Amino acid sequence: MSAEARTGLDAASSEPLHPAARDVLLAALDQGYADPRRLHHDGRRARLLLDNAREVVAQSLQLRPDEVTFTSSGTEAVHRGLLGLHRARARHGSAVLHSAVEHSAVHHALRWAGVPTVEVPVTATGLVTRDAVRTALGASAAPVAVAAVQHANHEVGTVHPVAGIAEELGEVPLFVDACASAGRLPLPDGWAAAAASAHKWGGPAGVGLLLVRKGARWRNPFPEDDRVDPRSSGFENIPAALAAAAALQAMVSEQQELGARQSALVERVRSGVGALPDVEVVGEPSQRLPHLVTFSCLYVGGERLVTELDRLGFGVASGSACTASTLAPSHVLAAMGALTHGNVRLSLGRSADSRAVEALLSALPEVLERLRTEVGL
Repeated sequence: MSAEARTGLDAASSEPLHPAARDVLLAALDQGYADPRRLHHDGRRARLLLDNAREVVAQSLQLRPDEVTFTSSGTEAVHRGLLGLHRARARHGSAVLHSAVEHSAVHHALRWAGVPTVEVPVTATGLVTRDAVRTALGASAAPVAVAAVQHANHEVGTVHPVAGIAEELGEVPLFVDACASAGRLPLPDGWAAAAASAHKWGGPAGVGLLLVRKGARWRNPFPEDDRVDPRSSGFENIPAALAAAAALQAMVSEQQELGARQSALVERVRSGVGALPDVEVVGEPSQRLPHLVTFSCLYVGGERLVTELDRLGFGVASGSACTASTLAPSHVLAAMGALTHGNVRLSLGRSADSRAVEALLSALPEVLERLRTEVGL
């Protein structure tokens, strides 16, 4: 199938480059190449451009510019944000409390650091509740130094009550993975450090955001570097940072209109696939991201479903999105008690419309029937 005829429905993995980001990126390539630490003309210009990108991000997310650090990815921002809070709080406790549905980047960071963990279970819709956090805190064998609860889940879209959870934690600082929600929803209150990823909102890949609140205790968990921002390392990609900031600014300006349109389309998907035999929609029905929906299909393999839909021109993802390359079952769906195979994650980009949704809903029944027939059902 030609590229023109294809329907991309995997924006949660990566959103196509926003037109605003493209224009800024091209303009900045000739202006932002220099080392922003240098005092010559080109270096000073690069520093001004980097500072401008930081200010635009801060304004878009309603933060202070000195609370924003550009990293090389959302994953790096997760690692730096979480481990930096833990390093600064080591004498107050050793354990990290985290939800059972955190992104694999959180689990990898904690395993690498050898940190004791306390896991908070979730409801059948993938929700982290205040009661569950309170129970986990009380049951921890070791003092809890830091907590990690994502703003919204990257696989099923459930949005967690971060501000209420922060109240429950009291003096324990909270790290929030906002990679799935930044630009699509306002940031919640109550966190000490957070992470975001530019390619999720239409910025270029290779740009993440580490957000550390003014007054939060954070220490660099990795080797120091003498860059402009002491919370980062390596040479700043200034054109990409500017493009990421431009895309975020544009996305935030479109947030209400785009969110309402995408939420209506997702509701159509939820009702359409929910009416099919042996198909279950997972995640919170209303407390969710506006553009994302996951459903589980009995008697069908998720990888086979994704491949068959791709053959028909629909680019969707498996529910085990963060571990798809290993074909490992989704730890998120397992924590919810949902079917860990036969999952499809559909996420709408800016250009997705009702025609794309109706085309998918029209194709899906025949695909499911054919795949189930192949296994003798």
